Formats: sequence, structure tokens, C-alpha cells
Amino acid sequence: MKFPSNTVQSRIASPLGDMVLSANTQGLSGAWFDGQRHQVDPSGWQLSPQHPVLKLAATQLAQYFAGQRRVFDLPLDLSSGTPFQQTVWRALLTIALGATRSYSQLSQDIGRPTAVRAAAGAVGRNPLSIIVPCHRVLGVDGTLTGYAGGLPRKRALLQREGATFSTDDQQGLL
Repeated sequence: MKFPSNTVQSRIASPLGDMVLSANTQGLSGAWFDGQRHQVDPSGWQLSPQHPVLKLAATQLAQYFAGQRRVFDLPLDLSSGTPFQQTVWRALLTIALGATRSYSQLSQDIGRPTAVRAAAGAVGRNPLSIIVPCHRVLGVDGTLTGYAGGLPRKRALLQREGATFSTDDQQGLL
């Protein structure tokens, strides 16, 4: 993933763990749980908690976790991904709160029905956790599958949103 040199960051606390947010002149470019898979190294980015987009993102995430926000209204910069990844990430934005899609449905949604694995890979590399709702993508049978932030967080996010999903005792989540 490539991020512009003018990328700035802030850190916030959430009920599911600390998060790193990033933004640039185009909009919010990242929202990662500390230590999640595919998180970029933000050490070269200036700390700027007063940046308007970062402040707005922090406020909207706090509202989401408090049950006061159902939809995010933020300028987003998805340009860190490949064109295919950006297509997948835009498709994720169409999954409403409380709804879910399977990876195969998602690949059909983008007009690439045979690209299920590639779509899953793009979902896993989504740089905007929660805001671009990759946690709303499930296995074809409705079970929880991979989430870069960890399956316990995925479960918690889906429960918070009232989404229906299958559980599997073997996943160690019950």
C-alpha cells in the first residue's frame, strides 16, 4: 500500500482496542486496530490529532461505538490500494449496517464472479476498518471468517450492529 507523504496520524481508544487513524489532503486514509494484520507502519507520519478529518473520524467512531451513529459521513481516500482493491472497498461501502454479504456475493457485486479469492484478499487489506465495513463479509454459509482485526472484534462489531451470523464452536469464539 502506498500513502502520500502528507499523511498524518492520530490515535484513539475504542471499546475494542486502541486504533490508529490516518488522513491526508484527500480524506481519511486509514483506521486500524493496533497490531492488526496488514496494518501499515505509521511511524513516519506526523502525529496530528487536531487535523479536521482525524477529529471528525474520531468523533464519528465514538458515536458509532455509543450506538448513536449508523452511517459514517467522512471524506475517504482509498487510493492506497490497487484499482481492484479500490473497487472491492467501494462495494463494501454499500453493505448497510446490520446486513452482511458473502465473499462470493461480493465478487458478483463487482462483476467478477470468479474472483472470490482476490476479493477476499482485498477485503483483508482494507485500510479503513469499521468505516469501510469489511467486517460485514461472511463465509458463504454465514459463518465468521477471517478479519484482520481478529475474529473476536468481528463478532463484537456484528453483534453491535445486530447482524445475523452463524457461530462455530470450533472457532473458539463462544
